[in-house]
Amino acid sequence: MADVAIGTASPTARRPAAAGKATPSASPDPAAWFAARGWKPFAFQREVWAAIAAGRSGLLHATTGAGKTYAVWLGALAAFGADAGANTVLWITPMRALAADTTRALTDAATALVPGWRLGARTGDTGSAERARLDRKPPQALVTTPESLTLLLTRADAREQLGRVRMVVVDEWHELMGNKRGVQVQLALARLARWNPALVVWGLSATLGNLDTARAALLWPLRGREPAPPAQRRPRGRAAEAGAATAAGAPDTPDAPTAIPGVLVQGELPKRLVIDTLIPAQIERFPWGGHLGTRMLEPVVRELDAAATSLVFTNTRSQAEIWYQALLDARPDWAGLIALHHGSLDKEIRDWVELGLKEGRLKAVVCTSSLDLGVDFLPVERVLQIGSPKGVARLLQRAGRSGHAPGRPSRVTLVPTQALELVEAAAAREAALARRVEPRAAPAKPIDVLVQHLVSMALGGGFTPDEMFEEVHSAYSFRELTRAEFDWALGFVEGGGLSLAAYPEYHRIARDDAGIYRVPSAQIARRHRMSVGTIVSDAMISVSWLSGGRIGSIEERFIAFLKPGDAFVFAGRVLELVRVQAMTAYVRKATKSKGVVPQWAGSKMPLSSELADAALQAIARAHAGDLREPELAAVKPLLDLQQRWSALPEPGHLLCETFRSREGHHFLCYPFAGRMVHIGLGSLLAWRAARHRADSFSISMNDYGFELLSAEPFDWRSLIDGGLFSPDGLMDDVLESLNASELARRRFREIARISGLVFTGYPGAPNSARQVQASAGLFYEVFRKHDPANLLLAQAEAEALSQELELDRLRAALERMSALPVVLTAPPRPTPFAFALMVERLRESLSTEKLADRVARMLRELEAAAG
Repeated sequence: MADVAIGTASPTARRPAAAGKATPSASPDPAAWFAARGWKPFAFQREVWAAIAAGRSGLLHATTGAGKTYAVWLGALAAFGADAGANTVLWITPMRALAADTTRALTDAATALVPGWRLGARTGDTGSAERARLDRKPPQALVTTPESLTLLLTRADAREQLGRVRMVVVDEWHELMGNKRGVQVQLALARLARWNPALVVWGLSATLGNLDTARAALLWPLRGREPAPPAQRRPRGRAAEAGAATAAGAPDTPDAPTAIPGVLVQGELPKRLVIDTLIPAQIERFPWGGHLGTRMLEPVVRELDAAATSLVFTNTRSQAEIWYQALLDARPDWAGLIALHHGSLDKEIRDWVELGLKEGRLKAVVCTSSLDLGVDFLPVERVLQIGSPKGVARLLQRAGRSGHAPGRPSRVTLVPTQALELVEAAAAREAALARRVEPRAAPAKPIDVLVQHLVSMALGGGFTPDEMFEEVHSAYSFRELTRAEFDWALGFVEGGGLSLAAYPEYHRIARDDAGIYRVPSAQIARRHRMSVGTIVSDAMISVSWLSGGRIGSIEERFIAFLKPGDAFVFAGRVLELVRVQAMTAYVRKATKSKGVVPQWAGSKMPLSSELADAALQAIARAHAGDLREPELAAVKPLLDLQQRWSALPEPGHLLCETFRSREGHHFLCYPFAGRMVHIGLGSLLAWRAARHRADSFSISMNDYGFELLSAEPFDWRSLIDGGLFSPDGLMDDVLESLNASELARRRFREIARISGLVFTGYPGAPNSARQVQASAGLFYEVFRKHDPANLLLAQAEAEALSQELELDRLRAALERMSALPVVLTAPPRPTPFAFALMVERLRESLSTEKLADRVARMLRELEAAAG
């Protein structure tokens, strides 16, 4: 076990274990409200209060459970509590599940400090009766989501209802900043700031590596509206020495940093973080992905037994289903005391689980990222992470779910699912200690979001082109938008562009007599409001009991592979499919004890660059004999064998291996660049090699490297010396070596949905995933043939390169590979690192049973050779 101290020690009062109803205070004084409860505010909380009182905006970055909510909320109440107007404060949260919890958390202080204020929540889960009540009598503070806020902005009376908003708080900004939902927030803030130039905006963040960029992305619409910010506070002590504000290797240099509005406040909380690892009793020298898995069940059960309440995080929903079932099998007496939580379960089930956690009635909850974010579960003592967290930010975020109160330590225990994850565990702890948190980049000029926004704003009172361009241009993601690009988007929603001019449904806006753009059709308005948002996923199909009652939803493509009578695991149960009707899979309890586990999309989570670099450093420490970390001591036999048969991948060189087997000739390379980059590298290098002599390759990859298997041998040393790893001509080679058009077509499905080209259907009558995909594919082909300059096509190609292929990381990997000396070894047999890659390839072509037999035979041969 190792302790990671984050921040500096200072005396502080802890939150009472069970706080009762707030006692009304005579004045909106946050410090007095704290004192009445025996609490002492932190310096960063006082700094936020003062900044808000001065009308300043800013970004507050502090560890989870530090008291960020009280810092911003009490500052808002003190500054604006005398304003009894509707919608004085908007609080934006990224998840609907957080809205109700956040509203409850804010109500206590509001009742005491400003008794006349009313709070409300408006999300996609808000019923029609409650929405009508909020419309009749809007509250002073409204908790909402990016999608619901955009819907409010589509109303004809939007300016009347929201023009007086004094302050906007964006919670969990680290979760929103790097995706199109964050762009939605940027555009909403640009509109609110135009209506109220004195608007105050604050963001809350817990795990970000590029804070200046994060602040710029949030506050860009406020530039020039307040004086230059004072000198920024940075954390003192060890965190500052490690570079807490900027991730290592990721310069934080947004446009003109000195012009970024607002202040950056960092909490200096003495948050004690404990990161330890469950070491397997036996560690094989030839690892393969996931094979430990539930073999770690017994030690996990012991850890859960020793704690009152724990969260067991997994990286995928299928893994959560497997572990929940395994825990129940191991401890049947825990039935009713352990639960399952992930995004595909019905809201009522998730609400029941969350309430059970809050009230301390549950022993453990197996969950995914659905519980990553700021729901406050005070009873949680322990967090266990099944498998590698794959990123420093994710590890810190999940660790913060325990000890979620000022002064309480947070503890996360890593549970490896294969031996090399012990290296990742040591690396993750070291990176967390150095605060090498991954940076996040805001999307640049997503035209599909702009197209949707233009229709939304035409509904919300209308606009003139010049004013709208200036407004959109003030959002960070569109700061480099040209007037020509804006005019193209405007013309596209007005007339459908070159290809859709003949179809009235794509003439979505029109000028009225006053020259103001509005939506001319009630049907277009209705369809648009139903499609607002940027969350796009595979079509989901409802899972319901044959006897009545909904269980949750699952991806349509998974159900499509099943036939009536097949059993599958879902919501912690083994279910039998009875029939599929009207986008609903009707099921009953299966008589079988086992079933197929659903594989949800996006289950391949790549290693972050920061964690990959830390893993290489950890291997170097072990090679140098530094075995103080228990994980490295445990994995040393594996590393020793790798060194004896070949060499170890380390920061100072690039390791490649070649050997021959019954399957053919193997070339393996270990850049430690993450799975997604290795997909691109494998395809690129296979294509470059085949230019010298025609051959076909089988390619496999994991987070550590990739394998190329060919029928004939290649002179890899000559190819490497001849520029195999050169970044020169990368773009042309990538487009030639990969099916870039198919990747762009896949990205275009999302773009077509966001931009309103395809409609997913009305409630109760949704279009199938096949219909949506076919429609998107048709648009893609039409635009390619008849409108090749369409900016949505260009966006699809750019997103395919940046998101599907991670072109920037691919280029950086090649630059690093070409600069490093190459250690090319020729071991007589697969090494431990090579074995993991070979199993990845076999997994794609063999059933689970055949794979287990094949792996067992390979292991016997290799262990015999290893002695």
